[in-house]
Amino acid sequence: MIITEFLERNARLYKNEVALVEINPSDERDRAATWREASLIEQANPNMPYRREMTWFEFDTKANRFANLLLSRGVKKGTKVGILLMNCLEWLPLYFGTLKAGCLAVPLNFRYASDEIKYCVDLADVEILIFGEEFISRINEIYKEMPKVRMMFYVGDNGPDYTENVMDRINYCSSIAPPVMIDEEDYAAIYFSSGTTGFPKAILHNHKALVGSCRTEQNHHGQTHDDVFLCIPPLYHTGAKMHWFGSLLSGSKAVLLRGVKPEWILRAVTEEKCTIVWLLVPWAQDILDAIEAGKIDLNHYLFDQWRLMHIGAQPVPPSLIKRWLKYFPHHQYDTNYGLSESLGPGCVHLGVENIDKVGAIGKAGYLWEAKVVDDDFNEVPQGEVGELAVKGPGVMLCYYKNQDATEEIKRGDWLLTGDMAEVDEDGFITLVDRKKDVIISGGENIYPVQIEAFLRKHDKINDVAVIGLPEPRLGEIAAAIIQVKEGMECTQEEIDEFCLELPRYKRPKKVIFADIPRNPTGKIEKPKLREIYAGGSVVDAQNKG
Repeated sequence: MIITEFLERNARLYKNEVALVEINPSDERDRAATWREASLIEQANPNMPYRREMTWFEFDTKANRFANLLLSRGVKKGTKVGILLMNCLEWLPLYFGTLKAGCLAVPLNFRYASDEIKYCVDLADVEILIFGEEFISRINEIYKEMPKVRMMFYVGDNGPDYTENVMDRINYCSSIAPPVMIDEEDYAAIYFSSGTTGFPKAILHNHKALVGSCRTEQNHHGQTHDDVFLCIPPLYHTGAKMHWFGSLLSGSKAVLLRGVKPEWILRAVTEEKCTIVWLLVPWAQDILDAIEAGKIDLNHYLFDQWRLMHIGAQPVPPSLIKRWLKYFPHHQYDTNYGLSESLGPGCVHLGVENIDKVGAIGKAGYLWEAKVVDDDFNEVPQGEVGELAVKGPGVMLCYYKNQDATEEIKRGDWLLTGDMAEVDEDGFITLVDRKKDVIISGGENIYPVQIEAFLRKHDKINDVAVIGLPEPRLGEIAAAIIQVKEGMECTQEEIDEFCLELPRYKRPKKVIFADIPRNPTGKIEKPKLREIYAGGSVVDAQNKG
């Protein structure tokens, strides 16, 4: 079975039911009674309506029309199609149309600068590129320097003269699914790594992996046809899309919210009757901070239908979930772990029944295996730290055109994740840190995630990142970059005193008060922090050990 068959089934069974909703909030429009009302009266920007929706039949029809457009232009099976769009109603139909044509979808990070776009397009052998109005200036800089790209489509009106309006063109194409033979072993998509060690690597997956991701997600979170999923993270990333796959499998509605303000999230839950919300740690924390600061009154919202909140993409502080359940005591909660090389979330997950184990990422997910190994790929004893390895239907085929990098992280059917972890007496896995982020200070291994989890208990800390800084005698010292909560002040002396509960070697030797940069999936951009703070002299590092 291939993933496009789920879409075709939904178009038959739920023809006129809503599949997707796109909401584009703004402060100026918040005065409308409801977002539906705002969408009716919106006049300021007709190209960006406030609220749009699409039925399952329309979804499938647009996907078929795009597939037929590609085939009418001589596109062959296996051609790579780049998608550079913000979350929008067109995103998923274009993705599925690409798959229906037998092509490979190549989603691109919307934060990429021009040189990164060009690098990824070249690396993945992209021949067709689709982009939106937000990217005109970036594409203008490079469109003549991408010789492999022979066709460019534009989503929106008034695109550059070297592009075609894709949604206009598909209106002239057949709405019948094209007769392209596709097997589950056929290549389906190329995703990109986060690029934490330089430019991203291209990750190749097949149709079988996409279907496996659907089944894993639906098994973990039990989506039914009555559920409504609120999707906020970017669709170019495996995390958001593979969580949405649960909606695809159950034929249920999903809401694409373009904005992360706490009041927008809660308003979307209320007005669209969302039952499942996937949040990143910063967004969950922002909601709690807004509630505790009196900026949000929960009595203004309706949450009776909201049954599940889950978090992924990074370690989740237990203190955060404890705070969350104080205000939302009836929510189920789950932690999801995954990486693009394993086709997103699900290879390990906590399970809603294991709320007492918050802090751990859980056990091997549905259809998956997991173990913690040493450098020789031998499983380590319970309680010892090693590298997490996973095995399942979503393990990448390879890093595209990079056999050396592939061999570094694959051991047969097993994938080395690069995350250091340990297993407790009940078999639950806890992340210790990224292998590359471990700090070696005076011969001791220091795991930043452990220090970060401790510091997040401080009432004045909004966010924190711990990195290693070079130091002549110890090799490295632990430095804590701390983002203080809005309206509060904090001193180094307060942090020093708070950290007395930590073992001496784990206490941060340097404290820096600054903002914490995070990427679109919520992960702390530690390479950027190391570039900022480790690039200069650290002779003045306060070695209080």
